[in-house]
Amino acid sequence: MGDLGSAFHAALGLLAGADPALLGVVALSLKVSLAALLVAALVGLPLGALLAVARFRGRGAVIVALNALMGLPPVLCGLLVYLLLSRSGPLGPLGLLFTPSAMVIAQAVLITPIIAALARQVLEGLWEEYAEQLRSFRISTARAIPTLLWDGRFALLTVLLAGFGRAAAEVGAVMIVGGNIEGFTRVMTTAIALETSKGDLPLALALGMVLMTIVLGVNALAQGLRGAAARWAG
Repeated sequence: MGDLGSAFHAALGLLAGADPALLGVVALSLKVSLAALLVAALVGLPLGALLAVARFRGRGAVIVALNALMGLPPVLCGLLVYLLLSRSGPLGPLGLLFTPSAMVIAQAVLITPIIAALARQVLEGLWEEYAEQLRSFRISTARAIPTLLWDGRFALLTVLLAGFGRAAAEVGAVMIVGGNIEGFTRVMTTAIALETSKGDLPLALALGMVLMTIVLGVNALAQGLRGAAARWAG
């Protein structure tokens, strides 16, 4: 218990002193996860909106595939991206493996299905509510998508926050494609795993506290946005 108490005390000291190594890991983690979220949002939101409003052959299969990919094992995602970016892979000449860019790709692949599937669920309800009205104004499906995205913006923000939380907490995929290189590709989750295995509990605990604060903050913000959406609808 004494060793654990000392570790907690040392972790608080690292946080209070704004330890440069800790801040560097946190900054890279946020940079990678936010970049992955941006990529996933640019792909997932339009895809979710399209599936909500369009009716085409194979739509059900696409929805089933998206729902299945929401549970894609992170290590499998990391393996697939590794093979894609490896020297013998199709994108090997780009030299992205073991770089932050590779980590962004892995996280984006992991959370895009989540964002697309959840966005479809949100926007499908709005489409059922507004479809007849939009058709009466002769608004095409392509023009209806931006309207739905705007009208569902509060709910979609919670979807994006869910994607960010998933990306920030990822360890398996980014470990495989990033290599956990100190000062270059080491993020909070991989650093926690490494420092715990080394027995450096103060840094691991400090990073864990920061990660938990971020997760709690994201959830609180999502709850606030849901409340704002309910008040807006009312």
